[in-house]
Amino acid sequence: MRIPAHSVCTAIRDDIVSGVFDRGSRLTEELLARRYGVSRVPVREALRTLESEGFVVTRRHAGACVAEPTEQEAADLLEVRMLLEPLGAARAAQRRTEAHLKVLRGLVRLGQERVRRGEGEDLRSLGGWFHETLAQASGSPGLIALLTQLRHKITWMYAVEQPVRPAESWAEHGAIVDAVARGDADRARALAVQHAERAVAAHRLRRPDARPDRPGRSPVPSRVSTSQHAVNIAGVRH
Repeated sequence: MRIPAHSVCTAIRDDIVSGVFDRGSRLTEELLARRYGVSRVPVREALRTLESEGFVVTRRHAGACVAEPTEQEAADLLEVRMLLEPLGAARAAQRRTEAHLKVLRGLVRLGQERVRRGEGEDLRSLGGWFHETLAQASGSPGLIALLTQLRHKITWMYAVEQPVRPAESWAEHGAIVDAVARGDADRARALAVQHAERAVAAHRLRRPDARPDRPGRSPVPSRVSTSQHAVNIAGVRH
């Protein structure tokens, strides 16, 4: 059985984002291969991909290491997302399917119900799923990939405070979906701009040693000393 490099890449990326591997720490092929139960070949390929994404850097005499982004690099990511998310909303208004609309409306209903009941635990996860689905509705593989990578990196670099007025935040989500459903690309874009501007104010840079909680996932404990980490190999051919 050959586990594909993209599965190894996803596992390493998740461990970087969740703080299992600290910023600046070395990522040796031998350690990673043992941790994920794979050969060094997919690890080598995964590290090259992660370097192109900005999660890994190669240093002289040290080899592959977890990147240490600057505050300016982190700020640039938020600015780029503020440009791309409205574009994604506009594209979604032009290309969405009924299946996309059904999921988006369902997420808005769930979010608004949670707010009414004062159940805020799931709101961050629901918000993350909403924006993932909105990006998928854009029908643009390149844009979806960029937004996905941005979400990973922003989660890695920032802690996000809960909205002071969550009802307003979910009303904005609902308004975006209404515009998408009508096919009004200009309105969807404008609403997404307003929503993104509000969201930026809730972002706070993490300390390098902070361990983020992934939207839609359970917090990942430190496992650097563990010898292996399960890689999702669903669909891998034997």
